[in-house]
Amino acid sequence: MQQIIQEKIREIEKQEQVKIIYAIESGSRAWGFASPDSDYDVRFIYVRRPDFYLKLERTRDVIEWQLDETLDINGWDLQKALRLLKASNPTLFEWANSPIVYGYTEEWNILKPVLNHYFSPRAGFHHYLNTAISNYRACLKGDMVRLKKYFYVIRPLLACKWILDRNSPPPVLFHTLAEAELESELKPVIDELLDMKINSPEVKLCPRIDILNQYIDRNLKELPDKIHSLPRETPAGYNELNRMFLSIINSIVQNS
Repeated sequence: MQQIIQEKIREIEKQEQVKIIYAIESGSRAWGFASPDSDYDVRFIYVRRPDFYLKLERTRDVIEWQLDETLDINGWDLQKALRLLKASNPTLFEWANSPIVYGYTEEWNILKPVLNHYFSPRAGFHHYLNTAISNYRACLKGDMVRLKKYFYVIRPLLACKWILDRNSPPPVLFHTLAEAELESELKPVIDELLDMKINSPEVKLCPRIDILNQYIDRNLKELPDKIHSLPRETPAGYNELNRMFLSIINSIVQNS
């Protein structure tokens, strides 16, 4: 599959006339709890020719390349990525820290060192807490629940705890988060659930696990008030990002 994904990246570059500066795996494979039939969530950041950014008309800033049972491939234009970075978009930090990297260029190396300058603990906390709430309410209230949804709730809760403890982007791998933030008495339960998850189909159902539901309920009650302990940040401006954007465009022109 690695070779197929590399071929897809080259195909996108050729047909879309872009340079992909960073490509990674997102979703359950990056998080470390993919099922045997999980698809591949390939995400990338790309740059177009300089004259593209000088057009007056609005231009599309995403490439949605493929979506089927095996591959889900899409990417963001560099301008879109930088605007979302200014807003401390948590998805961008997850991409940047993915443990599965399909490729990167020297242009990505220009950008990566400044990413954490734009991380907002409050924005990240809100994102992960809302993710946990929405998945819990929608998926884990019945007698039989989709096994994978426990990870879709517990992982963001652990991410909230990581942000509270460290004021930094949470790690992508679920195992790292759980080792750092999960109560020791729940680790055997989660280990058993994880083993079941990675050896079962995506649609696998299991009986509701009351000890985990109680853990989730408790944290959903306690965590919202803890946001007040996080620092209030002065929003970062565009100056540094504008310099990064121009530096990357110049690098592409010089190397073309």
